[in-house]
Amino acid sequence: MLTHLDSQGRANMVDVTDKAVTAREATAEARVRMRPETLQLIQAGGHPKGDVFAVARIAGIQAAKKTSDLIPLCHPLMLTSVKVELSAEGEDTVHIVARCKLAGQTGVEMEALTAASVAALTIYDMCKAVDRGMTIESVRLLEKLGGKSGHYQAGE
Repeated sequence: MLTHLDSQGRANMVDVTDKAVTAREATAEARVRMRPETLQLIQAGGHPKGDVFAVARIAGIQAAKKTSDLIPLCHPLMLTSVKVELSAEGEDTVHIVARCKLAGQTGVEMEALTAASVAALTIYDMCKAVDRGMTIESVRLLEKLGGKSGHYQAGE
């Protein structure tokens, strides 16, 4: 059942008034594939726009906090923690992992997915002048904890 549709099939925000406040956490990932020279430039700190990983980390954190402004039916949430980690993976990929936490009445999956996505978009934006062929891949939920539906963990 799609919870964002009412009995007539119209979009609506889910009413979470009667849901218990519980600890909730979600982890999402994204990958940005690029030319090896582009990743080398990022890792060497030689990018003319500055520290690509630092800027992408801040962008991801800000995006998690603004998710309800971007996704129409998301509840505005009081996040208690947002962590965005970026690392080189192989010779041509940046791996992004975003973790969001709160004590609330609804989950934080969309916030984690938004953080990972916007961090990836920020890397693209900062590096597009040297590598327009970059691709953003594998944006997905890795894990979700808390709430009525319990624990979810993605398969390999």
